[in-house]
Amino acid sequence: MAHHETNHTLKPEQLLGPLNDVEQKYAPAVLYAMGVMEIPLPTPRAAIVGSREPSSNGIKAAREIATGFVKKNVIVVSGLAKGIDTVAHTTAIEEGGRTIAVLGTPLNGVYPKSNLELQEIIKRHHLVISQFPIGMPTMREHFIFRNRTMALISNATIIVEAKDDSGSLHQGWEALRLGRPLFIWKSVLDDESLVMPKKMLEYGAMRLSEPDEVFEFLPSQDRALVVNQ
Repeated sequence: MAHHETNHTLKPEQLLGPLNDVEQKYAPAVLYAMGVMEIPLPTPRAAIVGSREPSSNGIKAAREIATGFVKKNVIVVSGLAKGIDTVAHTTAIEEGGRTIAVLGTPLNGVYPKSNLELQEIIKRHHLVISQFPIGMPTMREHFIFRNRTMALISNATIIVEAKDDSGSLHQGWEALRLGRPLFIWKSVLDDESLVMPKKMLEYGAMRLSEPDEVFEFLPSQDRALVVNQ
């Protein structure tokens, strides 16, 4: 395993292993990755996503879920947005876990600017992934594409807090389309003002009340190190 920062240009199959037809449909042609994590990526990996303007309860839930994941050696994936994403990444780092940031900008871009330092830390000690070549201008829809890619990279997605028009819901629908487990934190489903999260339950999303409920739906840890079994 390389411990120096490495810049890779990869096909999704090189990063994730073989993809089925459904996975290939919206997979980017190439991914640009920078960091020190093994390629292909170790498992399990779970995305924690949610509102850019989270409530104190949302922040608490994101911390609790990320901390639970680190204890079980689950890699925390998120999108480096402000709010829940930032809480997920920083908690994983503070708890001594591993994290992957999937960007809506090229690797040399930063959005939001306030996460410049966090992005550098993840680049140096973890992994940053983008599907956008260096120098490409960033457009709004790139963040939707980023959410699709994050669903592809993650073995499961957890929506911690979201409005009906939230980008994290794009990721939720993509996870369902890919047949990946999608969990929606209880407070989102208990919010009477929201329609979309409840609709997702009809398509196979699951209510999440305790972080531990995710583990049985994740693949076991990568057994690449086990020889002659």
